[in-house]
Amino acid sequence: MGRYSIDGTATIAGSATLPFVSIYSSATVNPRLREVHVFNTTATGGFVVSLCRLTTTGTQGAALTEANYDATGTAASVTGFAGHTVAPTIVNVGPSKVMGAAIGDGVIWTFHNDVGVTCPVGTSNGLGLYVPSGTGQICRYSLIWDE
Repeated sequence: MGRYSIDGTATIAGSATLPFVSIYSSATVNPRLREVHVFNTTATGGFVVSLCRLTTTGTQGAALTEANYDATGTAASVTGFAGHTVAPTIVNVGPSKVMGAAIGDGVIWTFHNDVGVTCPVGTSNGLGLYVPSGTGQICRYSLIWDE
């Protein structure tokens, strides 16, 4: 099983309907999410960041480059996307974090149990980060998964 990640600065602030980053299954492989890192890049807080499952694609933003932790391994089957411009269907799975009004405030969630956090196989199924309440701000993120 390979380990992969996407890492970057969000291109949208995110909202209750638009995830600011997402990963989607392929037609044959789904992710087993192991870690999520989210950090505020502004001095504005009071918004909530939460992990969600996505059951439709909406309109995904730009494709991201997936990093392979094993330099001799195969390319990722799961695909990362920077934000969404049309809302996908969101199912909140938590956890959530109220972001403080300080640059660098953040959270690291780990899911190192047998399964991790998964979504079904299929290109319209994914996992993402969104802002279920408050006015979202630009955040740094990392999503790390096995497949």
